[in-house]
Amino acid sequence: MLTILFYLCLASCATAPPNNTENICAVFSEQDEWYGNARQASEKWGIPTTVIMAIMHQESHFVADAKPPRTYLLGFIPWFRPTSAYGYAQALDGTWDDYQGSAGNWWSDRDDFADAADFIAWYCAISHRKLGIAASDTKNLYLAYHEGHRGFQQKTYLRVAWLRRTSDKVATRAKQFQKQLNGCNL
Repeated sequence: MLTILFYLCLASCATAPPNNTENICAVFSEQDEWYGNARQASEKWGIPTTVIMAIMHQESHFVADAKPPRTYLLGFIPWFRPTSAYGYAQALDGTWDDYQGSAGNWWSDRDDFADAADFIAWYCAISHRKLGIAASDTKNLYLAYHEGHRGFQQKTYLRVAWLRRTSDKVATRAKQFQKQLNGCNL
């Protein structure tokens, strides 16, 4: 009985994704702490809020416990997930561990919005510093985020047409979010 009660309490703590994920004003209005969290990460790491939010939108659509879909054995038996990606930022286990050590954020959780926003901004700040990508260059920041720093340097994205289209979509969303944010009453 206590176990069931524990899991019910834990499930009730999960934040539901916003109803309108296409409008940043609606997202921040519905999840009132998120704007401050995203702004704090932006100021800390020098990455625009709209870049952080556009990447998070692409990775998880603001679903706290997002995971990649399972593969299926013989076409019908649920099998393993293709990666360890998890949470708002779809961060891999090893990359999240690097973040926790490097940023000193040992108690962070991938299913916590503030931590995920900080992670995305941290990763993009490293991409900016290490790869010379402008902090406002959403397209290339997303490509580095998806492919990793080594993959970006090796231009692995050139062999993946859908990823290049997706990075264009993320860049367009960041611009759209910026226009919307300019008109928000926050």
